[in-house]
Amino acid sequence: MSQEIYISGIGIAPEVLAAVVSRAVEEIEGIASVGVKDLATNLVSMLSARSTATAPAVETEVVDDQLAITVHLVVFFGYPFKKLAEVVREAVVHAIDAQVGVSVARVDVCIDGLVFPKE
Repeated sequence: MSQEIYISGIGIAPEVLAAVVSRAVEEIEGIASVGVKDLATNLVSMLSARSTATAPAVETEVVDDQLAITVHLVVFFGYPFKKLAEVVREAVVHAIDAQVGVSVARVDVCIDGLVFPKE
């Protein structure tokens, strides 16, 4: 387990924050997944001793007693990135406020992959 993040006198595991953020973001139309869930990468990890390093889907840090959150996403083709990022930011701020009760300084949205529809 990772080291807890302390904000406003509360210690919260990064995994808990990631779960809250992921749950809120996965419900948004246009989001394929939070984090890169590449089947080939997962198979290599399961079937070999070789470790495949992947970035966490949600990264958090404390800045001036507020959370700074970075969310890595895979999105469906056809959804405007800028509008999707705005919706993600709003959902994350709302979810963190409702569940954790702390302020969010910023939400950075990283689009790490694109899913094309099958034709």
